[in-house]
Amino acid sequence: MSQLKLQVMMIAATIALFIATLALNELLFTRLEFSSGINWIYLPAGVRLLCTLLFGGAGAIGLLLVSWAVCFLYFFPDDMIRSFIGGILASAAPYMVYLIMQRHWGLMASLQNLTPRRLLLCSFAFALASPLLHHLWFAFAEPERPFSGFFVMATGDFVGTLLVLYTAKFVLSRLPARVQR
Repeated sequence: MSQLKLQVMMIAATIALFIATLALNELLFTRLEFSSGINWIYLPAGVRLLCTLLFGGAGAIGLLLVSWAVCFLYFFPDDMIRSFIGGILASAAPYMVYLIMQRHWGLMASLQNLTPRRLLLCSFAFALASPLLHHLWFAFAEPERPFSGFFVMATGDFVGTLLVLYTAKFVLSRLPARVQR
């Protein structure tokens, strides 16, 4: 398979997984929404980190595209700037965490060398990085409520990330070694 075709498939998989978890999150956790895009449990946050860990740059590109689509069409259709910036921030945070973890741990695509402790640390770092980037933007764009919702977003991203990553770790550990390469 050509490298370009593989990259396109990883981007498409990222988009599909994100949309699927967003729909699942809306189905299961709508009542836990603090405000638009901020939930006490947010499964798409886990997909953001998972797809970036698995697919690297292709995952980040897929996240950027799907985040823009979701922001522009669903969360903030009347706020073009917030949608544009939100998509960038939603894809930048997991990619930054990925680059840091790649440097320190030499991540494998199968996540095989991510121990439960490392997954926890990775999830925690992401659950702080994403809300921090978003709320720094909110503090600039909406100074009257600079960090409103930070704790909720961090909690929701952390719980959603743990649920998705540990599920993925379990599923990947059950695949034959040949498929994991």
